Amino acid sequence: MQYASLAAAGNLLGLRPFGSLAALAQTSPGYKALVCIFLYGGNDANNMLIPAASADYANYASLRGPLAIPQGSLLHLNGQSSLALNPNMPHLQTAFNNGSAALLANVGTLVQPLTVAQYQAGTATLPENLFSHNDQQVLWQNADGVSSTTTGWAGRMSDILGATSGGTLPMVMSVAGAQIFCSGNQSQPVVVAPGTSSAVSCNQLPAACSARLASAQQLLSFDTGVKLIQADETITSNAYTYSATLAQALASAPTLSTVFPAGGSGSLGAQLQQIAQIISVRSAIGASRQIFFALLGGFDTHSSETSTHNALLGQLDAGLLAFNQSMAELNLANQVTTFTMSDFNRVLQPNTAGGSDHAWGSHHLITGGAVHGGQVYGTFPTLALGGPDDAIGNGSWLPTTSNSQYANTLASWFGVPAAQMSTVLPCLANFSTQSLGFV
Repeated sequence: MQYASLAAAGNLLGLRPFGSLAALAQTSPGYKALVCIFLYGGNDANNMLIPAASADYANYASLRGPLAIPQGSLLHLNGQSSLALNPNMPHLQTAFNNGSAALLANVGTLVQPLTVAQYQAGTATLPENLFSHNDQQVLWQNADGVSSTTTGWAGRMSDILGATSGGTLPMVMSVAGAQIFCSGNQSQPVVVAPGTSSAVSCNQLPAACSARLASAQQLLSFDTGVKLIQADETITSNAYTYSATLAQALASAPTLSTVFPAGGSGSLGAQLQQIAQIISVRSAIGASRQIFFALLGGFDTHSSETSTHNALLGQLDAGLLAFNQSMAELNLANQVTTFTMSDFNRVLQPNTAGGSDHAWGSHHLITGGAVHGGQVYGTFPTLALGGPDDAIGNGSWLPTTSNSQYANTLASWFGVPAAQMSTVLPCLANFSTQSLGFV
């Protein structure tokens, strides 16, 4: 995987005024962006989207035991008498009720359609290493069914749509470190450290900074003849270029009145604020398409789950509230779609440590003005241990929707031609229904 890291290059740059780019209008006809928020550790979606009807809730509460969310605190959804949200997600409730958010039920990594009987008999091809954090994180990001694939579906989208879609910067950016999701076969993503790219500078006196930059650039001009070193020099050189371009563009960025959640430089609020700032200068860098990757960690809740998980969902909700407000402020609500991914769900049955263990099919959320919201897509599972949707017997739902179908729906909206979708999503052809219709 090749990444140009702005954070790595930043301390050597001497920046100049951005000149004519600052004068460009802050609008991009036809502009679209996708923002992925990956919930690392396996979000317990059983406590995010919850049965609300009396009999269904009673069944849920009896099976979840100490993990059950009190019925009186649930956030009800318009047109969904049978389902409700975790009480820590009031923004998602509002967005769902006003039609700018949707939920997708029981989606997971799949190579082909699968039944519980086939799974238990071992007669069908399965995604590699189910229930493994690292492998399932990779499979969600590469959408290929095998963990050895080193490119991601966002990176492959960038390969198809071309380098110019991102203007003078790569189309795909991560504000959460190097990720397979972002890597293409030809296209190179860029990693931005939240809170640094708007003031990428040298921390010495101007003369010393200029000398350091000149020395670094001279080193990069040497022809070593060694391919690996030459490739690394190209990546580093690109990092300098991208860092200077982005920093100068952000110098002309509009000041957003939206207040993002407080937190450190790695917090979800800081990541989403950085993404909003980059989107605000999309015209200055000439971008017509952008994809961003952010993350929120801490979802591996094997113990003491209730307080931890509720707090994490609250952070996610607050981050989404601020980000969606910022997109509305930029008049881009209809052009930016945000969605979640996660390793897997967690089993319905609690463990003895006050937590829950690794499962499979999960629920995800999609927000933005282009979303056909106010609906729960997919098929909500039957909450029964050993029931028709339980692959193992402890409440691990066999997905009824694949991550390839999920990705295809987003990629189609983004502009990937149907004829080239098999390159982005190799398993998609195995599913008769390919578009889920939520956007």
